[in-house]
Amino acid sequence: MEFRENLKSELEYQDIKVKELAAKTGINRKTIDNYLTKNSNDPSATNAFRIAQALGVSVEYLLTGENLMPQDLKSITLGTPKIRKLLQYFSNLDEIDIEAITALAEQLQKRHKK
Repeated sequence: MEFRENLKSELEYQDIKVKELAAKTGINRKTIDNYLTKNSNDPSATNAFRIAQALGVSVEYLLTGENLMPQDLKSITLGTPKIRKLLQYFSNLDEIDIEAITALAEQLQKRHKK
């Protein structure tokens, strides 16, 4: 995957608009829009770092689409150790298992909303 696709995917996943990302990073909105176009160049190292920091992901993830490895999870501050442990398990699963767990999580969420 390309940077453009990974950035689009992460923005969608986190439900963040380009305008919000621009505000968080200090990068001009038009520059970020350019990164999201089909024939765009990858960002400078500085801008890639700013975007990754704002999104809470690694630059490597944005550039390569590679899943976070367990050693990378140590720097994530997503709540309790139990949540980080779940993320470690999740990062080692294949696509079919991820889809199954996602479906289960969606069902649990629906149940708790009732």
